[in-house]
Amino acid sequence: MKKIFPKLLILMLAASNSFAQKTVAEQEVIQLSKQKWEWMADKNVNKLTPLFDDKAVFVHMGGSWGKTQEINVIKSGGIHYKKADIHEVSVNIMDNTAILLNKITLLAVVGGNEVTNPFIVTEVYIKRDNDWKLGSLSFTKLITPGQ
Repeated sequence: MKKIFPKLLILMLAASNSFAQKTVAEQEVIQLSKQKWEWMADKNVNKLTPLFDDKAVFVHMGGSWGKTQEINVIKSGGIHYKKADIHEVSVNIMDNTAILLNKITLLAVVGGNEVTNPFIVTEVYIKRDNDWKLGSLSFTKLITPGQ
């Protein structure tokens, strides 16, 4: 029994590690999402424009719109996504579609006012011609104690 227990423990730890590891596609999408937040903070519309699908939709607390308006809002500073602190991330891939959930605290400037909000952000990516394109970005504000 003394010889079996350590081997069993090692086997169980190895099995639990394999479940926690991400696939290559999941890692690609997670990395792309992180880059997207950096590009948004930097107002780098040259990187964002090819990432956003032409039919992409963006859902914010104040409304929803398409790719052109989102690019214009970022470029003009109407919304400046200064910093997204990512607390949790998960991704599910189904065929050529990836749904990524980020739990974040977003520091942004909206209409000239600096605001910080906790969000769950849903990002939908579609793989087309070996490239991931953002098809949807939706912000859901989290209710915090005292609200």
